[in-house]
Amino acid sequence: MSYSTAGSLRAVTLDDVRGAQKMLSGVARVTALEGSRHLSRQVGAPVYLKCENLQRTGSFKLRGAYVRISGLLPEERAAGVVAASAGNHAQGVALASSLLGVRATVFMPKGAPLPKVGATREYGAEVRLRGQVVDESLAAAQEYAYDTGAVLIHPFDHPDVIAGQGTVGLEILEQCPEVRTVVVGMGGGGLAAGIAVAVKSLRPDVRIVGVQAAGAAAYPPSLAAGRPVSVRNPMTMADGIRVGRPGDVPFGIVDELVDEVRTVTEDELSTALLLCLERAKLVVEPAGASPVAALLSRPDTFDGPVVAVLSGGNVDPVLMERVLRHGMAAQGRYLAVRLRLTDRPGALASLLGTLSAVDANVLDVSHVRTDPRLGLTEAEVELHLETKGPAHCAEVGRALHDAGHTVLD
Repeated sequence: MSYSTAGSLRAVTLDDVRGAQKMLSGVARVTALEGSRHLSRQVGAPVYLKCENLQRTGSFKLRGAYVRISGLLPEERAAGVVAASAGNHAQGVALASSLLGVRATVFMPKGAPLPKVGATREYGAEVRLRGQVVDESLAAAQEYAYDTGAVLIHPFDHPDVIAGQGTVGLEILEQCPEVRTVVVGMGGGGLAAGIAVAVKSLRPDVRIVGVQAAGAAAYPPSLAAGRPVSVRNPMTMADGIRVGRPGDVPFGIVDELVDEVRTVTEDELSTALLLCLERAKLVVEPAGASPVAALLSRPDTFDGPVVAVLSGGNVDPVLMERVLRHGMAAQGRYLAVRLRLTDRPGALASLLGTLSAVDANVLDVSHVRTDPRLGLTEAEVELHLETKGPAHCAEVGRALHDAGHTVLD
């Protein structure tokens, strides 16, 4: 069985994926498959989490990068490799190159998170910061490849990369032979394509569901058009799947073998990340949490057992803090309130007493007494509160109203 698309370098077959699995033995970890009781209750069937966030370098990207670089000719290895990435692919290429004794140069955006830049350097690559976004870094990497003869290692648009990522699918079938649905996040489509080749070749009855962030969903219009098309200014917190155009090679495989592509919102992504942290005790980046977001958004539409692929865990601590607050807000567990008080002694203490009486936890207080918008006897207060859910938020609002406070926002 082979799969190809216009412009592909060659077919991607089950034998390719099996060959990649042998190549990766002792290099990539066979990551754990963990059951989730919470998600199983939501879906009404067993749900398992494929923990690629615990892979070496923190994501599945090592698999494809290692297989791709392993396949280079001696003269190509001597010329070195180059890549462009904001994080996961950068680290995968860096470690794979180091293990194979190949010189690697990685172009990253100037605003790339410092932990990811530092990790890429520690894995052995030379890092060059170019551009503000990955597309600009990629242009710099392509220019470098042209000038030096270095081989550009694309993050998803190459059969060897797809074969490497497909080893995740073989592991899923080995770890959960009874699986009926596999849910996987999608950016350019390399991981979904690889898993689809592996799983559908052996179990054509298994349903493959791809998940994209709604603000960066290039696959739905591409599948409708029958060819890869670009979306302008893809925007999502899930930088691992923020890709404006599907890859030519993975697109043909996804078009043929992936049963459905769904989209999830930013609220759903942040809620899923929070659930992974609180319930599964797993640190997962927003892109890695996208399959969980899809399960939570429409839990009654999946046949179990279900395997959700947590593709990565490389999340910047600053982003993690913002996403967790966003997730708490989406669940009604975080509330920001701005209100006006009479500026008199004890007014703020009285307000805090009202909140204490309804068991709202005050995280932050901003108290403004001098502002052109305020009257002579007025003060403005902004509060960040931790609450217990939507019903508790409503209770807090009623308590403030009953105490005579004017809530502005």
